[in-house]
Amino acid sequence: MTAAAPAARTAVAVAGRTGRPPRRAASRTLWIWVFLVATIVLFGAYTVWPAIASVGYSFLGWSGYGPDRPFVGLANYERAFSDPLFWRSVGVTLLIIVVTVPLRVLLALVLAVFLNDPRLPFARLLRTAFFVPVVATTAIIGIVMNFVLDPADGPVNQVLGALGIQPVDFLGDSSAALWSVMAVHFWKWLGLTLVYWLAALQTVPDEVHEAARVDGANARQRFWHVTVPMLTPFLVVISLLTIVETMQIFDLVQTMTGGGPYFATLVTEVYIYQQAFETARPEYGYASAIGVLLGVLTLLVVGTAALVSRLAARKGADR
Repeated sequence: MTAAAPAARTAVAVAGRTGRPPRRAASRTLWIWVFLVATIVLFGAYTVWPAIASVGYSFLGWSGYGPDRPFVGLANYERAFSDPLFWRSVGVTLLIIVVTVPLRVLLALVLAVFLNDPRLPFARLLRTAFFVPVVATTAIIGIVMNFVLDPADGPVNQVLGALGIQPVDFLGDSSAALWSVMAVHFWKWLGLTLVYWLAALQTVPDEVHEAARVDGANARQRFWHVTVPMLTPFLVVISLLTIVETMQIFDLVQTMTGGGPYFATLVTEVYIYQQAFETARPEYGYASAIGVLLGVLTLLVVGTAALVSRLAARKGADR
């Protein structure tokens, strides 16, 4: 009986801390893992394993068909570094990031400040209107935009014609195609960045604004000296999320332009797809090597953006 007493006391203590008996807590933990099994299996099969396999395929001269998989070492990477189309795709991808990410982050912040004002009429309706494009499938938006921007009878060119302006081939002109894709991408995902900022604004206490108002600060002063400093830490996270999302632009570009015209909208993801599926002889090994390089590029871009954002946040805090 004395030997069972410590075990009983331990069970009572555990039950007291968790609010339930040890067996019930263990059963609850087991069921949590049971429900997570499907997610773990699918994530491993469709995300982790393809990423690992791509690294292995990048060292092979494999077409994707048949058992012939000769080991070529770093030949695919050497080819990528000497491939002008690969570097062009990298340049187009970085240009989209440099142009759209700062604009999205800043415009979404301004919109969030206005939409977070309880005095604004129809604030909920406006929030929904900005977020609706986010919910729509990107590929469907790309297909629809082909009709909207059609140079012959698209509604945009019809309006331009009514105003006496010559029709513009938004997706067929190499000087306009990339900017058209960026505009559609900007409109599609602006609502997501807006939601990020709206969530961040909820962390700013109303008491701080009220105290600043009592001290005589106007709306502009409260924004720059109260809201912005308290939102600066969120700038890092929101910027990184926006960058990563912007680099995943394959479906929109593929459905709108396919990387053309004349490679004007050829982003790296589309180039990988072309090398793997759209050439006369598919080159899975080379496409995998480009995919690995894109992953490294993503890490470099995100790391650089994180460093710059942290430095900016530190300077803002010092002020």
